[in-house]
Amino acid sequence: MIVSLCMIAFNEVEAIDGLFGDIALQEYPHNKIEVVFVDSMSTDGTYEKMLEFKHTDYGFRDVKIVRAEKKNQASSWNEALMAFTGDVVIRVDAHARIPRNFVSRNVYNLKQGENVVGGGRPNISSNVSSWKLTLLAAEDSLFGSSIAGYRRPSTEKEYMDSLFHAAYRREVIAEVGGFNEDLGRTEDNEFHYRIRQAGYRMCCCPDIISYQHSRNTLKHMIRQKYGNGKWIGLTLSVCPGCLSYFHFAPFLFVMMLAVCGVLACFGHGFALMVLLILYGMFDFVNSVSCCTLKNIQPQFALLPLIFPLLHVAYGIGTIVGLAEIPVWQKKIKTSDAKERIELVRQKVRENTQVIWNERAL
Repeated sequence: MIVSLCMIAFNEVEAIDGLFGDIALQEYPHNKIEVVFVDSMSTDGTYEKMLEFKHTDYGFRDVKIVRAEKKNQASSWNEALMAFTGDVVIRVDAHARIPRNFVSRNVYNLKQGENVVGGGRPNISSNVSSWKLTLLAAEDSLFGSSIAGYRRPSTEKEYMDSLFHAAYRREVIAEVGGFNEDLGRTEDNEFHYRIRQAGYRMCCCPDIISYQHSRNTLKHMIRQKYGNGKWIGLTLSVCPGCLSYFHFAPFLFVMMLAVCGVLACFGHGFALMVLLILYGMFDFVNSVSCCTLKNIQPQFALLPLIFPLLHVAYGIGTIVGLAEIPVWQKKIKTSDAKERIELVRQKVRENTQVIWNERAL
């Protein structure tokens, strides 16, 4: 089984060395691995790092580098999907680390009859410090990040609505096409929604694991949560089916906080008091649960303040996203996103026929 291992990057020169080393050490036969890098016109030396990797003889079947002019994740991933020639395409984020058996375990599970597989994807921190471990604890917590099952190692196979660092059989991409380039940060949700609608199941396997670097500063983490929330709001107008109720929990919290705050200004503060007490209980319990971790740090005492900052940032982002829907809808009305999805579908089908013909010779 030929595997195409794909990664996109924009100005990630400081993050990709570790991942490049992981790719080079994969135990799966290198003559059956095609590496596809997509550079979104980086200016910090990322492209040069890719060239250096390409020109180092690791024995891979091929190493492709594609330049993508659009600084858009969905667009860059579409470039990767139009370039890959393997039986399987595996998507890996630039801020990731993968173990030596990552490719081989994906292939093993696909050979068990699955069409889309993935595994646990816990967070890690680089250049470990006490403060970064505190932010990592917040990101790893269900309360601070997401209930998505793939964010944590699983103990048995289970089928999920979405996966991260997933492996897809070629026929899946040939049927559903590419990513929706109108979307940012929620392109995965919409892509996986179409995969499920096409009748495929997404299997999270306990023997597959990869790691994602968490944001190393509170400022970047808050900015990330705000952006995530904003795209949830915008995506509601184009694909509500790819979102869950949990995506809107921070939005509801911020709205309730605003309503109760207004009532308190008019002398009705009971609702605000109840809301703050209930939230405070959840905040305290989850902060204490983080202290059961092995790497407990003195800064963990700040978690009760960090959690509400993340929730409020996400909630405000969703409010902004919902408010911008009319303007955004006008903006994307003339986009070629649907045509690009179809273009990927056609390109993958054409490549499939070419590949079959070449292998038959």
